[in-house]
Amino acid sequence: MHSANEPAAGEEGLRSVAQHRPFILFWCGRVLSTLSFQMLSVAVGWQIYDLTGSAFDLGLVGLAQFLPMLCLTFVVGHVADRYDRRLISSICMWIEALAAGALAVGTLQGWLNREWILLLVAIGGAARAFESPTMAALVQGIVPRALIPQAAAWTTSATQTAHILGPAIGGLLFGLGSMTAFVVSTVFFSLGGLFVACIRGSQPVPIKEPVTLRSVFSGLVFIRKHPILWGTLSLDLFAVLLGGATALLPIYAKDILQTGPWGLGLLRTSPAIGALLMSFYLARRPIRSGAGKILFRSLFIFGLATVAFGLSNNLLLSMAALVVLGAADVVSVVIRFTLVQLQTPNEMLGRVSAVNSLFVGTSNQLGEFESGVTAALFGVVPAVLLGGAGTILVAWLWMRWFPDLRKLEKLEG
Repeated sequence: MHSANEPAAGEEGLRSVAQHRPFILFWCGRVLSTLSFQMLSVAVGWQIYDLTGSAFDLGLVGLAQFLPMLCLTFVVGHVADRYDRRLISSICMWIEALAAGALAVGTLQGWLNREWILLLVAIGGAARAFESPTMAALVQGIVPRALIPQAAAWTTSATQTAHILGPAIGGLLFGLGSMTAFVVSTVFFSLGGLFVACIRGSQPVPIKEPVTLRSVFSGLVFIRKHPILWGTLSLDLFAVLLGGATALLPIYAKDILQTGPWGLGLLRTSPAIGALLMSFYLARRPIRSGAGKILFRSLFIFGLATVAFGLSNNLLLSMAALVVLGAADVVSVVIRFTLVQLQTPNEMLGRVSAVNSLFVGTSNQLGEFESGVTAALFGVVPAVLLGGAGTILVAWLWMRWFPDLRKLEKLEG
């Protein structure tokens, strides 16, 4: 097996990443973990709304996932830069498996209420706070640098594949009984941890500097000193924070579109279908020029698709809007992932990835909370429409505040 620093002959084509065993193990672990998380999201969302009928409680689920990430981000980054990233990732997946297993046991024994659901979601969120940035930092150690843009597209494809299959499977399994979805998630989390634990040949983490306040926050400092990274991460943070409507999908499925868990599964799957198609396209035709303009155009489309979804009362039309939304969103995902990997040294990658994960988590989980609160105050449809308009406004502002990002041509260099 060759070193990640020394790509062997023949590793320059698209298939070379698929033939790189450490990356395949990483890819499988990432798919199973994301698949399990998406299945749990559908099952937990539907179950807590069925128990309470409250849009605010749906928002609390997102908040329970976000708060551990907010509290642990800078600790996570330092741990990922000091210890075995492979081992950290696998242990986190096994903790998430235990949380999913507890949801299954609570459902079976009848003691699972709103408080227990939020507590177990928070425990899983804490483990995921460690897993996500550590897995992202692991890529640079197991993939030759020349193949990182390709690996970014493959990793995004893996995530979006799980986003497609997870909600659909979660909705179907929940239809058979919520405990079924929790049990399958437990098994998949466990297998994902096993795949990651089997990775060999990753680069040793070089950092052994003393733990100081400066070193803990150095990831954030590094990002602030690089305007392109700062503009990209903050843009994604605020655009998706305002435009996130996924927390309200159970309400749309049940009250507006008049469907059941299967309809919720289809709605949650639709953005991932668009994202998967776009990620496959980007894997074959990567962004080589005009990256900044492409980024901003995709966010305008994201906002418009959110507005279209908010106005729809037809399941097929809603799914089509979500497909476009997912395709637009994945463009910024690939650009952000590639920029972080190529512009960050390995000894800093854990801390930078942790800050990146905090931004992503803020835009997703806190965005769900924001959507729940807005829906409770103004109604479901106005909340989605305001979110779409907010995304467009943020993109317009960032075009003026970050001119270097708007003029960005290439992702590398």
